[in-house]
Amino acid sequence: MDNYKIGKLMDVELLAELREKFAFLDYDPDYGERLFFDNSGGSIRLKEAIQVREKIDLLPDCPERYHLRAVDFNNIMEKGTNDVLNVIFGAKSGSLITELTASQAMFNMVATIIENVKGENAVTTNIEHPSSYDAVEFYCKKNNKELRVAEANKDTGFVDPEAIAEKIDENTILLSVIASSNISGNIMDLEKIIKAARAKKPNLYIIVDAVQHMPHGTLDVEKLGIDGANFAPYKFMASRGIGFAYVSSRLSKLPHNKLIAKEDSVWELGSPTPALFASISAVVDYVCWLGSKDSESQNDSRRSLYLKGMEKIILHERALLHRLLEGSEKIEGLRHMDKVNVFADYPDLIKRDLIVAIGIDGKDCEQLRKDYQEKGVTVYERVNTSVYSKRILEAIGLTGAIRVSPFHCHTVDEIDKFLYITKELANS
Repeated sequence: MDNYKIGKLMDVELLAELREKFAFLDYDPDYGERLFFDNSGGSIRLKEAIQVREKIDLLPDCPERYHLRAVDFNNIMEKGTNDVLNVIFGAKSGSLITELTASQAMFNMVATIIENVKGENAVTTNIEHPSSYDAVEFYCKKNNKELRVAEANKDTGFVDPEAIAEKIDENTILLSVIASSNISGNIMDLEKIIKAARAKKPNLYIIVDAVQHMPHGTLDVEKLGIDGANFAPYKFMASRGIGFAYVSSRLSKLPHNKLIAKEDSVWELGSPTPALFASISAVVDYVCWLGSKDSESQNDSRRSLYLKGMEKIILHERALLHRLLEGSEKIEGLRHMDKVNVFADYPDLIKRDLIVAIGIDGKDCEQLRKDYQEKGVTVYERVNTSVYSKRILEAIGLTGAIRVSPFHCHTVDEIDKFLYITKELANS
């Protein structure tokens, strides 16, 4: 089988080297050894991303001054802004939004569009995270606009471009769509979705929730031609306490909360935190370091190195996903294990991030999560009694699932360990 389809594991030496860069990779400092497979809830931390934040936060200086330390801070924020906009998002223009969370950034983008663009309706999907779905619903209600919801294909777990396009007309203000499912890891075909949407309305405002996808893949906002996208550093090896969003130049021209004396391109209110910019730059440094392992040029741009680094991450995670689903001569995979169900199990791994939704026959999801925890495995249950999960689960025909989300710093041995424990729980 084509290696690209099933992935390619990193060299043993490189994997060992990069694992040293992460904190508490295989144990909790208070509760001991554990397998952390809940990276969709908040990823394992890159040591440097946290250490550099602490180092800078200890300094009292204000960046909005002219002394040497203030200059340093401004250089840190300039680098961080470039790393988010140009390197991570691939933007050649546009602006940065910073909020306490990616969810706040999403609400900010949605409010700006719905409250300032003429039209009668906005479109989203029924598998969106509450931060984006609720933002669209809230501002539609507030501004007397119609909320239109495209439904996911229950057989595949994806939202088909045609299902979205049929909801769009000349009076549609906004399309908000997720990059990949936070339940199944299925990656939406954004290119086809956006092409179909713009065929119905060429100047439609389009924003993307990229929070789950960015730690596992890439996004090119210029190529897609979107107006906004957000992500959360705490799910991408870095710090809690900030959310980032790219916004297009035309979106920045719409009225939004800002200091009156500032240019339209400026969205920040008050003084941003230099340490949090340094934290995300440390993540980009790390990904570029991975990219440099395959680079034959000394002149690669930071974006180019980042893309090469992410390609190594993508292929390694795809290989882990293949091992998780198909197993090996040592242990059968989830797809082949008695009493185990893999939900929204799309066969083409190229269209999936390293997130898997499973269940075990006769097992309550909440109890199953506790059973995993007792065996030293951290996973997360998604159940339809949760306001955060109900709509998304029911959109793909589920009432509950255990979400399994390893990370690229994991090994095949750790995947196998999880499989052995799952088989034991299925047979208990």
